[in-house]
Amino acid sequence: MAFTIALAGKGGTGKTTICGLLIKYLVAKGKTPILGVDADCNANLNEVLGLEVKDTLGQAREDMKKGKVPSGMTKDIFMSMRLEEAVAEEDGFDLVVMGQPEGPGCYCAANTLLTNLMERLVVNYAYVVMDNEAGMEHISRLTTNNVDVLLIVTDTSRRGLQAGLRIYKLAQELNIGVKKSYLVMNRVKTEPEKEVLDLIGQDGLVFAGTIPDDETVYTYDLKGKPTIDIDSNNPAVTAAFRIFDKILA
Repeated sequence: MAFTIALAGKGGTGKTTICGLLIKYLVAKGKTPILGVDADCNANLNEVLGLEVKDTLGQAREDMKKGKVPSGMTKDIFMSMRLEEAVAEEDGFDLVVMGQPEGPGCYCAANTLLTNLMERLVVNYAYVVMDNEAGMEHISRLTTNNVDVLLIVTDTSRRGLQAGLRIYKLAQELNIGVKKSYLVMNRVKTEPEKEVLDLIGQDGLVFAGTIPDDETVYTYDLKGKPTIDIDSNNPAVTAAFRIFDKILA
């Protein structure tokens, strides 16, 4: 069974960048093969990783719903074929983008197919790293019923922190089997005050640490350069690696 790490947080907190750095860390530590799953409807993990995405599972689902399954082919075989085509491969890790549904209608049957396909896919990997949108629906609906680590990313804003705490409480309510939950504070200029740390820990959420605001990370993001290529000696990367050492010990 793959070790699953799911990332969540308010939009704009740098969640996807940290997801990319986590994959960079796992590759550096030899914890391969890794499957990256972009479950954010605003999918851009491939840009962080420097990969080209040619297909998404959301598009495959749409094609199936619109009757584009070739004659003589079952829906299961069609989706399995499209899943293989949607996997972007790189040295040490692969990436699959879930994509988003288009148009009205029920997606229950297609989602069930995707769930079964993903369960068959993840057994080929040592680690699964999933980048999610702010809610937890993708984890609950599409992938696995076991999340070993939930890493909640926030910035230093009050709204970012509140969103992170809401996600933590929602994850506790969903039947997704989260074993451990951590919060990491990104783009930090000064260390959080005691009142903030007390607020984080009052419901059992573990504070994993901070990642400093960094000009290099900002520049890479602005220019569309893969942040996975940032030098490992960079202060933000070093801080992120220390956090990953802690949560994966």
